[in-house]
Amino acid sequence: MEEIYQEIKRLRLEQGYTLKVLSERTGLSVSFLSQVERGSSSLAITSLKKIADAFGVPITRFFEAEFNHNYLLKSEEQKPFRLEGSSTVYTRLNGEFGGRSLEPLLVTLAPKEKQARDSHPGEEFYYVLKGAALFTVDGKEYFMREGDTIHFPSNVPHSWENPLSEDSSFLCVVTPVIF
Repeated sequence: MEEIYQEIKRLRLEQGYTLKVLSERTGLSVSFLSQVERGSSSLAITSLKKIADAFGVPITRFFEAEFNHNYLLKSEEQKPFRLEGSSTVYTRLNGEFGGRSLEPLLVTLAPKEKQARDSHPGEEFYYVLKGAALFTVDGKEYFMREGDTIHFPSNVPHSWENPLSEDSSFLCVVTPVIF
């Protein structure tokens, strides 16, 4: 439990919250939150969920083993996958550690493949590695070739497509973590 209490305090300080601000965001009293951070009060799962929501993190964040880091992902360990109903191939490129906020992926689009994306919180960055891509971001089209990049907030409508008759691939880095 001590690790959970320390993580709550670390997140509070990292996000610039006072105990009063955290209290307002959670509905929990300042004195209770102070006791939790000091480890002098027990914490119900419902209270932990309120705290996680206030910080914008999943509740599982508090149960990740800090010592279970795996920063390196060797090429032979990378596992491509597809989402149901799509021919787009994704390959996760991230290390494994608590508090990860970036989601790096290798994306391979089949010829003429289109992907419509809903608006959502976060940011997206793409670097075309092979082929070309046509991105539509907030109603404006951007044709990209190898070496071109695009970076935009995810809360604007966006989509991409491969206009070629061969596969195109790009490095994609998004927030928040989705997989």
